[in-house]
Amino acid sequence: MKTFKPLTKAEEEIMQVLWQLEHAFIKDIVDALPEPKPHYNTASTIVKILEDKGFADHESFGKSNRYFPLVKKEDYSKRSMKQFVKGYFEGSYSNMLSFFAREKDISIEELESILKQLKKNADK
Repeated sequence: MKTFKPLTKAEEEIMQVLWQLEHAFIKDIVDALPEPKPHYNTASTIVKILEDKGFADHESFGKSNRYFPLVKKEDYSKRSMKQFVKGYFEGSYSNMLSFFAREKDISIEELESILKQLKKNADK
């Protein structure tokens, strides 16, 4: 993923399924999606868009294609979070944590756990 290409909600929903299943035919993807399930043709179109964006590819089995992710979930998550923090918190994770603390969406125990993880990673 050379340049970050954010996914639409529908694209991300299908990528979540591809990350989970690792390899899937369109029918498998539709079956794994929550209700209301998209029409087969809609899912197929979205998967084609994901291929065009470089997020997925396929291997052919006769007239059927089995799709798989090209981008790791962790890599997309990392880039997506950086964009989110940049767009809403001036690029500062500290501002983001402060926001959640003010809104009481994060507990002291969770903050302490994050601090422990940061210290652990710094020691490596």
